[in-house]
Formats: sequence, structure tokens, C-alpha cells
Amino acid sequence: MTTSNANRQIARAAGIVMLAILFGQLAGLARGILVARAFGASPELDAFFAANRVSETLFLLVAGGALGSAFIPTFTGLLAKDEKDSAWRLASALANAVTLTLSLLTIILAIFAPQVVRYALAPGLSANSELFSLTINLLRIQLISAVLFGLGGLIVGVLNAHQVFLIPALTPAMYQIGIIFGAVVLAPSMGIYGLAWGVVIGALMYLVVQAPSLVKLLRSMYYVIRDFRFTLGLKDSNVRQVLLLMLPRLLGVAVVQLNFWVNTNLASRMEEGSVTGLYYGFSLMLMAQAAIAQSVAIAAMPTFSSQHALGKTDEMRSSLAASLRGVLLLAVPASIGLIILREPLISMLYQRGEFDEHDVQLVAWALLWYAAGLVGHSIMEVLTRAFFAQQDTKTPVIIGTIAMGLNVLFSILFARFFAQVGWFPLGGLALANSLATALEATALFIFMRRRLNGIEGNHIARGFAACGLASLGMAIGLLFWIQATVSLARWVVTLGGVAFGGVIYGILLIGMRVPEVQSILQFLARRIKQFYGT
Repeated sequence: MTTSNANRQIARAAGIVMLAILFGQLAGLARGILVARAFGASPELDAFFAANRVSETLFLLVAGGALGSAFIPTFTGLLAKDEKDSAWRLASALANAVTLTLSLLTIILAIFAPQVVRYALAPGLSANSELFSLTINLLRIQLISAVLFGLGGLIVGVLNAHQVFLIPALTPAMYQIGIIFGAVVLAPSMGIYGLAWGVVIGALMYLVVQAPSLVKLLRSMYYVIRDFRFTLGLKDSNVRQVLLLMLPRLLGVAVVQLNFWVNTNLASRMEEGSVTGLYYGFSLMLMAQAAIAQSVAIAAMPTFSSQHALGKTDEMRSSLAASLRGVLLLAVPASIGLIILREPLISMLYQRGEFDEHDVQLVAWALLWYAAGLVGHSIMEVLTRAFFAQQDTKTPVIIGTIAMGLNVLFSILFARFFAQVGWFPLGGLALANSLATALEATALFIFMRRRLNGIEGNHIARGFAACGLASLGMAIGLLFWIQATVSLARWVVTLGGVAFGGVIYGILLIGMRVPEVQSILQFLARRIKQFYGT
């Protein structure tokens, strides 16, 4: 595969994944709107989000970041070398390991749920006995989802390795639809418990929706059926390799999740609604990051893995540089847009029912500081996949561990500072996350640049300069827009601002003749000619 073909393959796959992720984000927005209308930024919703942190941590530890980062490069490398027997023996052994490990962990955590909530997760909620009991019950219900997510995460890796991206990218939407079902159908009669069961239903849909795509891999299914055994495959060298690669990544994910636990712990001691405010603010930033960076990273990782397995360093360098430029061209304006339009955006989305003006201010304050870190989060997403593709989980984990240690320290210091100056202290937690992530992304870039003997730095810098200038023009236009539309409805301000800012940004990029934009325009021109038969 030539460099240009590899980059085009990444771009096509990223486009498919981006559309699927956008659908998932729309479903997530609908979920957030419905949940906010029903519960506002209430103590009950704080309990739900705190409880959800446990099942999410389990999934990410065992099957999400850790297993995906170790399994996909090894599995893809075996397929690239046409060692399908070994690849599917690896997949079947890990499926058994994921199921057994997550089942045991969920049982242990269900038994010790009171101690987890009281001493580690949300001690601030323990002061209220009813809220404490509610958090424990919600935690135990949602633990069921961890096992389902674990198997679903493994299947995502299998499909991505076969360049199947659409259905796996749609799975988050299925999860959101499950929670929507819980909010709309179950919550009226079950209250907040309806949301918890919605999580379980969404996790089941996350797993089941992938089955048809897996079955379509007919030849692959032959190997799965033939080689599947109820064994952990510890004597298999490929299984041992994945487990060894997982260990440092497992530590890295644990450190990241520790930071989220610390944030939940600290937020539970702040004013009511702070846990929910952090969740909504981070979710809105993450929606932009998912559509921009995750789509590129998911699409690029199998290509990176193949290039590394075949020793094509020059091609990987070019593919990584192109991926980073593409991410910057989208992440920089998205960050600025979220910061400027944060209040009308949150008001448009959530201010109804139990979600009042104070809740809008709480979430907007968190989003302000989270959005400042969108570029760092996006760059880090792509760079970490490049390290994982090289079967190096140690370097990003060491850097991530240091960064997350700083994150915890920053969280404590910034939260105290914000409280002292009369600001919502939850903003300090969001700022800490953004600063630590920016430092982490910078360190990852430096180390990868050394490893690849450069990442076409001048090419990336020119792209950053172009998007920076265009984003500055967009920001000036949006500030004028906010002033001119202050008396209009929030949806007019928000949607009009997105369109107005997008037009300004696009025109400026076209004027600067940015190659990526020129390629898109040429592609559209060819499609139009084909459509009209000219």
C-alpha cells in the first residue's frame, strides 16, 4: 500500500466513522436533553453519574482502552501476515478472559459497594443516608453493563482490524438509545432507577448490534468456530504478548480513571449539582472530540499497525502527519466555538423542566474550561493510537501517569483557588484536566517525533498556522454575532452562530488555499460533474 493510498484509506474510513459518531453524538444530545428535563442537576442525578463511574471504569480497564490498545495491533499484525489461525485463537482466548475477569470484578464490587461509595467514590453523598443507599443500588444495577461492554469492545477490535468501521462506530448510539428508553419509558414509573436499567439495555444493544457484521465475516467465523475453546490460552505466545502489552496500558487507564474518581470525590463535596455539571460539561467537549479525533484515530490505527508490522516507517510518518493536520483543522475552531457559544448552547439543549438558569451557569462554567483542552485531547487521541500501533504501551502510559498525577494536584489547587475568588469550584477541576492533557499531548508528540525521525513538522505547523488565523477571524465574527443577537431566542443564537462561524472559517481556509480544503472542493466538483453527467 503506497503512502497516498494509505492516507486516502484513512480519510475514507475516518469520514465513515465521523458520520456514525455524529449520529451517536446526536443520540447523546437527545439523551442529555431528556434526562436534564426529567431530573435537572439534582442530587439523584449526581448519584446516578457517580454510580455509573464504577461500571465505566471496569469497561475501560479491562476491555476498552487496555485490551483495545494491545489486542488490535497484535490481531491486525497476524492478519497482515496471513496468520489467520493464530489471530482467531487469540480472539477466542481473550473473549474468555474478558468475560471471566469482568464477571468476577462485578461480583466483588457489588458486594463491597457501600465501602466503595463511602470511602472512594463519593463521600460527599454519604452524608445523606437516602442518597447513599440510592447510589449503592444504582451502582449494583449498572455493574451488569460492564460484562456486556467488555465483549462488545472485543468485537469492535475484530471488526476494525478487518477495516469494518461503520457498525462498530454506531454502537455508542445504541447505548444512548438504551438510556433514552430508560428516561422516557422506565423513568416515569421507576424514577432514577429507570436510567440505571436503561444503561444495562444500552450495553446489551451495544453488543447485539455488532453480531450481523461479525457473521458476515464468513471465513473468519469459520476460524472462530473451529478454534474457539473454553481456555484462557496462557500457553499461546500471542496471548501472552497481548497480556504483556496490556499491563502498562492497564496502569495508564487506571491512572486516568483515578483522576475521574478524584473529580467525582471532590465534586460530591461541592454544591448540589456539581457532579452533574462536570458530567454534562465534559460530555459536550467529548462529543466534539469524538467526532473530530476519535473518528480519525479509529480509522488510522489499523493502517498504522499494518505499516509498522511491514516496516513502512516513511509511510507511517506521512499518515500520522496527515492525521494530525486533519485533527487540528477541526479541533481548533471547535474549541473556540464551544467557548464563545457555551451559554446559548447549553440553554438551548437543556434549559427546560427541572433544569433551570443556575444549572445552565454551572454546566457552562465547566464547559468553558473543558473546551480549552479540546485540542490537547484530540491530538493525544491520535498520538496514543500511533504508539499502540507500534505495540508500545509503555511510553504513553508513563507520560500519562505523570500527567494524571499532575491532574490530581491541579484539581485540588485550582478548585481551592476558584472557591477563594468566588467562582464555581468545579471549573478548577475542568481546567486541571485541560492543562494536564495539553502537557501530555506535547510530551507524546516530542517522543513520537524522535522515534520516527520527524513527523513532517513544517507541514503540521503550516496547517496549525492556517487554522489558527482562520479561527481568530471566526472568533471575532462570533463575538459580533453574540452582541447582535443578544435579544433573540437561544436556538437562533446557537445554530446561527455555528453556521456563521463555520462560513467564516471555511472562507478563510479557502482563501489561504489549505490543501485539505482544496481536496474536498475538488472531490465535490467531481461528484457534481458525475451527477449531471458532464
